[in-house]
Amino acid sequence: MQLQRNTMERRKFIEQTAIADAGFIIAKPFNNFSQDQQKIKDMSKNIPSRGYAAKDASGRLSPWTFERRPVGDNDILIDIKYASICHSDIHQMRGDWGKQPYPQVPGHEIVGIVAAVGKNVTKFKVGDRAGVGCMVDSCMECESCKHGEEHYCDHGATVFTYGAPDKTSPSGITQGGYSNNIVVRDHFAVHIPDHIKLEDAAPLLCAGITTYSPLMNARFKIGDKVGVAGIGGLGHLAVKLAVSKGAEVYAFTTSPSKVKDILAFGAKEVIVVDDISKLKPYRKKLDYMISTIPAQFDVAAYASTVKPFGHFTQVGMPVGFELTLSNIGLANTRVNFNASLIGGIPETQEVVHYCADNKIIPSIQVIKAQQINEAWTKVLNKEARYRFVIDAASF
Repeated sequence: MQLQRNTMERRKFIEQTAIADAGFIIAKPFNNFSQDQQKIKDMSKNIPSRGYAAKDASGRLSPWTFERRPVGDNDILIDIKYASICHSDIHQMRGDWGKQPYPQVPGHEIVGIVAAVGKNVTKFKVGDRAGVGCMVDSCMECESCKHGEEHYCDHGATVFTYGAPDKTSPSGITQGGYSNNIVVRDHFAVHIPDHIKLEDAAPLLCAGITTYSPLMNARFKIGDKVGVAGIGGLGHLAVKLAVSKGAEVYAFTTSPSKVKDILAFGAKEVIVVDDISKLKPYRKKLDYMISTIPAQFDVAAYASTVKPFGHFTQVGMPVGFELTLSNIGLANTRVNFNASLIGGIPETQEVVHYCADNKIIPSIQVIKAQQINEAWTKVLNKEARYRFVIDAASF
């Protein structure tokens, strides 16, 4: 009963936050910083930006100077301090998810300091710490958007942080966070609390919310056995989050070198799956499993570790967005299979605060922009430990 009450209270909080934050409440707009006429004039111009962009599908990035749109009435300008590397960046720049427009700047785990705000903005003021995740706009009018699920916009109007058609962008598409600044609609930025380092907060804007949202929706109980498959940028946070919620975590990895780390994250047991037969001893053992594996794999074999009528959530996105399933194999497990995207803005704000309050800190390696290509190679080779974070001062 207590768990049900807490869940209801949390859902009510998210929906109330979404409605208040969506801009549908009536409030008197005000300027959050003093502007002279020159500053107003400057805000009407495109914003110079520099970063690293893919110029083709080779998977190599190089320096690029470009422009952001002017700061609009409902926008904020963020001076980026850190942007972390997600496997999704690599997939998209290489065209794994379809043909891409170039040049394109990736990056959707972005943190920095607010440098300017539009005249209607009340959510932020100059000097605030802010973060931007996987999306930068939506219709803001449908039921999903008004209830904190902008990523599931009923009108299909979700605008993702990079590579999405964008009439307001001088380049014609959204450009991401591997750069020194970004202009974004204020609703799609979240506050970064003072009690977490900016570089530690960056991975929470994608890896954090992508695992937090399905874990919360799973509603597992303290002491439940939760499996995490694939221990990389997303998976290592899934382990830490599930442990923090009281789960008994079983981590499944193909990398023996990660075992010591994963145990230090709080997992009860680490299973090195160098052969699919290693899953057999865990058949029907788990109450729930989340998979962050971003490639084709034997879903039914992993799902068989979950108890009949339990749930298995897939969040890893393979090449082409398509995952091959054995219908008979999955049917024989009697496990409920589902997939999940990221999370809405209110829930993203929630996970940032939760991690800051509970000291759930991603394991990161800070790099300079000139090391991006090397870092991408390490991600592909499963050598990241566990999130590369780019120091934007090096752009």
